[in-house]
Amino acid sequence: MKPGSKKLPVPGTNRRGYFPSLWSDIWKEWDLYLLLVPGVLFILLFKYTPMYGITIAFKDFNIFTGFADSPWVGWKHFEKLFTSPDFARVFQNTVIISLLKIIILFPLPIIVALMLNEMKNMMIKRSVQTVIYLPHFLSWVIVSGLFIDLLSTNGGLVNKLLVSVNLEPVAFFLDNSVFRSVLVTSAGWKETGWSTIVYLAAFSMVDPTLYEAAKIDGAGRWKQLWHITLPGIAPIIILMFILRLGNILEAGTEQILVMYNPVVYNVSDVIGTYVYRQGLGNQDYSFTTAVGLFEAVISLTLVIVGNALSKKYLQRGIW
Repeated sequence: MKPGSKKLPVPGTNRRGYFPSLWSDIWKEWDLYLLLVPGVLFILLFKYTPMYGITIAFKDFNIFTGFADSPWVGWKHFEKLFTSPDFARVFQNTVIISLLKIIILFPLPIIVALMLNEMKNMMIKRSVQTVIYLPHFLSWVIVSGLFIDLLSTNGGLVNKLLVSVNLEPVAFFLDNSVFRSVLVTSAGWKETGWSTIVYLAAFSMVDPTLYEAAKIDGAGRWKQLWHITLPGIAPIIILMFILRLGNILEAGTEQILVMYNPVVYNVSDVIGTYVYRQGLGNQDYSFTTAVGLFEAVISLTLVIVGNALSKKYLQRGIW
């Protein structure tokens, strides 16, 4: 630097601190920040305040003595959790059912969205889209009833077809070897169309000029799909997959509750149904809270690890 020349400020060194800057922004845009207050209060009241209930996992909770007067027992319920043969079976069922749904059902909305995106007839495209996402609005009680009627051994359409081709009828809801396939199939029928909407919306992010350039270069529909469409919606696919990892221990509690029975407990009893039976049936609130806390910690860990791996190998993440 020449003598007498002025030293230029380094970008970023004269920035104000975080909190002074925040208060300045609040002062300038106070009306917008005021609109945040109901949402923040809602989150604090209904999301963070109930987290005090986690303490039940470390106490012998009694509904008559309440939170404060129930005695502390430390890790007692977690020791019971990790040594319980029932929980080992439940945890295994949860992981297997969740993995089946991820492996089979996660790609389905992407495939359906790609097929719909290739349709040229807008009337057919919109009609198909409407038909496939309508099941999302049906409750699991109704869906369960529909599948029971279809798969019943006493007059069910599927078993009638099996008998008509000289095959033995199958007790889908009573056979341990096929009940998981019923869970996966019914979940796919109900939710695939709704999940497709996310990917159809993602197609609007893809620059249409890329397709025009690809056509000029002689790329066919398959190459355009492989080299333009899929890379264009890759951030959404990664986002949805990471979020799905966070729900890997939520294997569809509501669905299983209305579809399973004691005959298929061995292959369908998951953490959510186990907590439901133990918590409300046996009123073992402390133990089931410990189970729920264990599930939440595993889910959070999976999301963090999944996001870290995605950022490391794919240079994309949700934060």
